[in-house]
Order: sequence, then C-alpha cells, then structure tokens
Amino acid sequence: MRELSVFVDESGNLGDDAKYYLLALVLHDQSKDVFEHIGRYESTLAQRGLRDIPLHMNPLMRANEDYKGMTAQERNRLLTCFSSFAWKCPFSYEVLSYRKSHFKSDGDLFSKMKRDLILLLFDKLETLQAYDIVKIYYDDGQGMVTDALHAAFEYALNKQAIIYRDCTPTDFRLQQIADFICEIELAAIKYEANEAGGTERIFFGTNRDFKKNYLKKLRKKRLE
Repeated sequence: MRELSVFVDESGNLGDDAKYYLLALVLHDQSKDVFEHIGRYESTLAQRGLRDIPLHMNPLMRANEDYKGMTAQERNRLLTCFSSFAWKCPFSYEVLSYRKSHFKSDGDLFSKMKRDLILLLFDKLETLQAYDIVKIYYDDGQGMVTDALHAAFEYALNKQAIIYRDCTPTDFRLQQIADFICEIELAAIKYEANEAGGTERIFFGTNRDFKKNYLKKLRKKRLE
C-alpha cells in the first residue's frame, strides 16, 4: 500500500497583530526513508556540541522558550544545521499565504483558505490519488484550520483513504520542517515588501543572501 503523510503548520494566529497568515503543507511519500537523514542531523548536532531542540522558528529567532539565554551565534548554528537537514530530506511542499488586512474577518480568511485548499488538491489530484492512504498531521491549534483541512481533503479525496493524526512538533521532524517553511516563506513576503526587520537580517542577511541561501533551495521542493 502506498502511503502519503501530510504535515500541516501555520504562521499567524487569529486575532493577533501579525500582518500575514500562512499555511504550509509538507508531503512525504512513506516509501522514501527520512530516518537516515534524521540520524545524520542528530549526529551533526552532537558533533558540534549543540543541543537537540525541536525546531521552532519563532522562538529560535527571538531567543524565547527553549532558546532563552542562547546567543544569536548559537541559534544561527542550530538553524544552519536544520536547514542542511531540510534540503536533503525527501519531501515536497505547498504554502498558502494571505495578508490579513484583505479580509473583513477571520471567518472570511478561512473561507478563502478552504476554497484555495480545494483548488490546490484538485490541481494535484492525480498525484494524491496514487496513494492508498493519506495521513494528515496537525496539532489542532485552530479549529477553523482543522475544519478547512477536513472539508478540503474530504471533498477532493475518498474519505476512507484519509486518516487524521494529532501531533506536536516535538514528535516529528517533518512537522518541524513545516514550521521552518512557514518562516522562510513569511520572510520572503517581508523582504519583497521591504518589511524585513533586524531579526530576519540577523539570521538570513540581505535579500540577496536570503534568496541564495534559503529561498531558492526551498522552492526546489515545491510540489510539482
């Protein structure tokens, strides 16, 4: 049986002051091994004397939570190790992005997101229907996202082929990759709009550096 895992993460919350909302979907064909790459990543961390912290980009870039007290240099080294792992890992992805000010309410935004998800899934329907089982991993962080995922996937695919899994980034490296993708794609929007701040520049450098070292490498993994 062919099995596909879809890891979902988001950037931007309901009612907060973030300008943008992004939803990332990381797709992994279960026949392609990720454990070898995970093992190498963990070995690299150990060899460099770095803590194995489940990647969470927002706290990493702002020295919060598990990254509290760490220098920018230490956090940058962690990011470099993780990005090297991500480039080698066998996955593809898609991301939906929205400027929140374009919507009158969160409900309007999520209605648009649900329609966009359905269109995306139908556009990739031949690829998705090649799998017997599609497992969707999401932490159930926001009810409207959960509703949109159920509505879109069940509209496009056979309900019997879909399995939903609750998860946290600490449990799955691919869920951490989804978080990583959200931050990279958000940074791309900010650089294009001349909104990138000091935090982005500390970790990604100039727009040119960012495109060369992060964005171009990531975009090679867009779902075809």
